[in-house]
Amino acid sequence: MKSCRRTWMFALAMAVVSANAASFCQMAQEEKSIYNERADAHAEIKEALSKAAAGHKRVIVVFGAKWCFDCHALDKDFHRPEVASILSANYEVVHVDIGKGEKNQDLMLKYEVPMKRGIPGLAVLDANGKLIYSQKNGEFENARSLSPEDVIAFLNKWKPEA
Repeated sequence: MKSCRRTWMFALAMAVVSANAASFCQMAQEEKSIYNERADAHAEIKEALSKAAAGHKRVIVVFGAKWCFDCHALDKDFHRPEVASILSANYEVVHVDIGKGEKNQDLMLKYEVPMKRGIPGLAVLDANGKLIYSQKNGEFENARSLSPEDVIAFLNKWKPEA
């Protein structure tokens, strides 16, 4: 009887561990998908600019990497309902993978986002591709410490005029 109970408890524990492991793997997979290592960032920005022109929006280019905790923290803030509504109404967002600092440096230079100031690094473009704002002082480098209100204030400051 005790042997049967132990076996049942072991099976239950393994089921819980397996479910948690699957959930963790799914979460990790979702985080990895933010920065596509194989994406053509130039083409994605061009497409976002086209959508922005059609929707009277601006483009936010977020330079980051899948290994960057603050990049994921900022993206999590972007998905909060109170932030997402402002973001989707006013912006097209492009996540540009920088790898370990070797990728898409031409775009960081073009949009005046210095790598030495950390990531995530943001640039805001108008629908014509003109640079409106670039993060020069690492404002989002510690995104985990930003409140949703900080992100909302940023989005409201740079959104297109009504």
